[in-house]
Amino acid sequence: MSGRYEVKPGMMPFGCCLGNGQADQQVFQIDDNFTDYRQSKLLARAERLSKYYQTSNYSQAVAGAIARLIITRLTQEHPQYFDCQKIANTLIFHNQLTQETLCLNTDWQLQQVQGSQVVPAYASILDALAAQVQEDFTVVCRAEDGSNWLSAVHLCYPNHWSAEEKIGKNFAAIHAPVAGMEKINRRADAIVNTMITQKPMVRFAWGLSTDTRLNHHPEPPPDLPVNDWQGRSFDQQQPQLYLRIERQVIWGLPEYEAALFTIRTYLRDCSVVKQDPVLRSKLYAAIESMTSASLVYKGLTDSKDSILQWLEEI
Repeated sequence: MSGRYEVKPGMMPFGCCLGNGQADQQVFQIDDNFTDYRQSKLLARAERLSKYYQTSNYSQAVAGAIARLIITRLTQEHPQYFDCQKIANTLIFHNQLTQETLCLNTDWQLQQVQGSQVVPAYASILDALAAQVQEDFTVVCRAEDGSNWLSAVHLCYPNHWSAEEKIGKNFAAIHAPVAGMEKINRRADAIVNTMITQKPMVRFAWGLSTDTRLNHHPEPPPDLPVNDWQGRSFDQQQPQLYLRIERQVIWGLPEYEAALFTIRTYLRDCSVVKQDPVLRSKLYAAIESMTSASLVYKGLTDSKDSILQWLEEI
């Protein structure tokens, strides 16, 4: 909305009003596309789970705390869909949307799954919970010496990055390829400290895609051409262009020196956006303001001019 493409933290207090009513108060946003989102996750898992789910030095204590946070928020935010009860020494978590029941021990570790036909079987509680929501997960941890690392990632809707490549790396190394991140990366330790110790926050990131596929892993599935997979090929004769927006929630667990980072992907048709003169002009100006490095990173080098020309056409 500034009319400029900027790379900045842009963190706002979680729950602040952004015009979306109750949804702004929710870590996990559920909508009519739930079935499609879940199917995309199940397809990714079936292709090769380790391509989309990785852990590194992810302690049982942190894993349990993350699971407790996710389940607590789900049952609070969507009691019509999610329920959790304790029977003897077992926690019973049920999702009405998937008809799956997850049985956990008192350490919040997965013991059994009921009502699931998912293949491969869930590898952990984080894997199982990721299949119950429309968000992807990452978990950042910090050691006593102040070093930080990506300790868990469940990324079935990657936007041209790979769980396998990023797992175990620190904040600065993870974001090193991002054009325009240099200033932020110099404050990497301070940003991680904010993520872990401060109150929950929300931020947004955006880019452009020429399809509505949620999964844009750098490596396409077997037997699928790379060009068909990337979603970065704008055809002015048959234009398809979408704003790909990520809503990211950061929820710190300072007692565990960790933070949960959720990524919810939304797609907005630019043919609708361009009907609004204000939005069209802002989007045009923002694309025009991108540096050459940002254009390369966003995959827009070859299509920038044709996209701008299309946006001008009413």
